[in-house]
Amino acid sequence: MTLEQGLSFGILFLALVLFASGKLRHDIVALISLVAVGLTGLVEPAELLSGFGHPAVITVAAVLVVSEALRSSGLVYVIVQRIGPLTKTATGHIAVLTGVVALASSFMNNVGALAIMLPVALATATERGRPPAMLLMPLAFGSMLGGMITLIGTPPNIIIASFRRSYTEEPFHMFDFAWVGLPIAVIGILFIALGAWRLIPRERKGGVQPEDMFSLEEYVIEVRVREKSPLVGRRVTHMETAAGEDIAIAARVRDDGQLYQPESWQPIAAGDLFILRADPVDMTEFLNKQGLELMSPEGETRADITSSDLKLMEAIVGPNSPLIGFGPRTLARLAQDEFQLFAVARQGKPIGGRLHNVRFQTGDVLLLQTKEREDLQVPPELGLLPLPERGLRLGSAQRLGTAFAIFTGAIVLSMTGVLPIAAAFIAAIILYVITGILPLRDLYRHIDWPVIVLLGAMIPVGQALHNTGADLLIAQSIAGTAGTLPVWAVVALLLVATMALTDVVNNAATALIMAPISIATAQAMGVNPDAFLMTIAIGASCSFLTPIGHQSNTLVMGPGGYRFSDYWRLGLPLEIVVTIVAVPLIMFFWA
Repeated sequence: MTLEQGLSFGILFLALVLFASGKLRHDIVALISLVAVGLTGLVEPAELLSGFGHPAVITVAAVLVVSEALRSSGLVYVIVQRIGPLTKTATGHIAVLTGVVALASSFMNNVGALAIMLPVALATATERGRPPAMLLMPLAFGSMLGGMITLIGTPPNIIIASFRRSYTEEPFHMFDFAWVGLPIAVIGILFIALGAWRLIPRERKGGVQPEDMFSLEEYVIEVRVREKSPLVGRRVTHMETAAGEDIAIAARVRDDGQLYQPESWQPIAAGDLFILRADPVDMTEFLNKQGLELMSPEGETRADITSSDLKLMEAIVGPNSPLIGFGPRTLARLAQDEFQLFAVARQGKPIGGRLHNVRFQTGDVLLLQTKEREDLQVPPELGLLPLPERGLRLGSAQRLGTAFAIFTGAIVLSMTGVLPIAAAFIAAIILYVITGILPLRDLYRHIDWPVIVLLGAMIPVGQALHNTGADLLIAQSIAGTAGTLPVWAVVALLLVATMALTDVVNNAATALIMAPISIATAQAMGVNPDAFLMTIAIGASCSFLTPIGHQSNTLVMGPGGYRFSDYWRLGLPLEIVVTIVAVPLIMFFWA
């Protein structure tokens, strides 16, 4: 091993550790890696920023904008109108929701498809009296299964297609992935719908009443004891008795703002601050009876939550929200007094401290106070996904038809070779703006910039592996280890390894890391690299074991009431099914 190869391995290992730790956002990790390969001279200075002009990066950005145009065209209205009669049985309900989200995610970003279907799933869960936990994990998995079908379904497919140019004159085309991806998606959806959904823990599937639908007992609420509260002069044990089993006294706030666990014998005085954890449905009556008032994140007293001119709504912090990493003050500034934060729920990771110290994360469920107005919409710049019963964003049939006509035209232009896929989608975006389907102010708002930066920064890092021969060294080691193993066994090993990596590392980063290694491995073994590249594409889309491997899993964690350990119960059997189906298909069509 040369010094340059050792440096490239060291940078790659550091990147993987940082990706897996989650201490830094994935785009920051990618930029650190980019600077590292530049400082060590593994990539020429002129090529260091070449990744940001790579066709794969432009295509991913364009797909995200087109996805938003399709979403805003009224697609939700059409879906709600069509699927209602098909949700009578649990199997049918899961099958139709998972099938629709898979179909949608094959032609748009899979997180965007999930964002469309999430309120539909919650609304139909209430209508049919079924717990959301039964539907939401299958929905998230369906969005990933659908992304395997086409070139534009998920960023890893776009990345894999671009890597094919390194040994042929052309990349994979729009529907090349369907030969393997479509059967996997169909069989995976059937596997989930026909009984595998029962692997979701029973306690997460319980509670079918509308007021229990989110199963969120981890809302953090700060309250103050009023002057005329019946608790004044009594002890903490009296508050605990009044709270019952549904409301927990998480902490008491000292005069210096520090939190501590109160003892049952301690007296209660007017003005005392407490941190409570509860479902908001159980909270209202308790606050009114015990003379407690809500406190804003800024420490100010709230309006009475039972006031007739206020209502409550819940919303999930989306993956592109500007609120991520910031707190309630940022929400108050961006919401311009239309919304007030009432409580925060973060399933699986209890929120410590006071409400004003909370820093929002993807998947957090916010309980907001809003003014009672029928036309009230969550401002799109907040990046929040409203949950039922807040209404759905509707559109006209004409607008939807126009949106799909433009989208179809872009697909035809790319398939016939008139325009590259990136240029065809840019043309579609221009038409969306001209026709008013996509407001000009929203043109760049829905691009997942951290993913774009990740792609642009990691492409030169992958080039460093190739420049130093490190990818070939890994490939030779894999080929030597495999020994006399047949090609299908090596495909299976690569698939499992990629699945394991993408459960802890961003799927785009996984594709960027594994693609050059798979090409070099195939060339070392003297087999068709197409088979190994397709293996990486499938594996990078199978983030089924953890809620952190894919944004779709993160988004459903809160409203589904899932715990971290719930995902592998359904995800592991699904990954086994995918492996059993994928390997022979890859060998038949691409080996």
